[in-house]
Amino acid sequence: MTELATRAQAFGLVATGVASGLSAPWRLYLARGCRYLSLTVGDRSEWDAWRIHLGCPELSVRVYDAGGEIRRASVAEVVLDGCRISVELVEEVGTDDLDRLLTSDPTSFDSEEK
Repeated sequence: MTELATRAQAFGLVATGVASGLSAPWRLYLARGCRYLSLTVGDRSEWDAWRIHLGCPELSVRVYDAGGEIRRASVAEVVLDGCRISVELVEEVGTDDLDRLLTSDPTSFDSEEK
């Protein structure tokens, strides 16, 4: 395959990953013209497996407030044969996780929990 020129080739790329043992993405978006393919996965291990399988060199993480819930969006991207492919994972982050990031002494949480 020299270019992801058709829908069949783009879906074939995903099918090849699933056939090799990766979990199927729970959402798949293919833009008209096969220039952008987005895979959304359910957990961190699936995200790691897909990004390694596709060889995604570009990684980004964004934390944001979604109506009172804090979410972390992790995106890995690669361009293959003229098609930008992204593997996305959105996770809810609890305020306890944020408190651990903001404290200057993370061991203070460990002693409070015991």
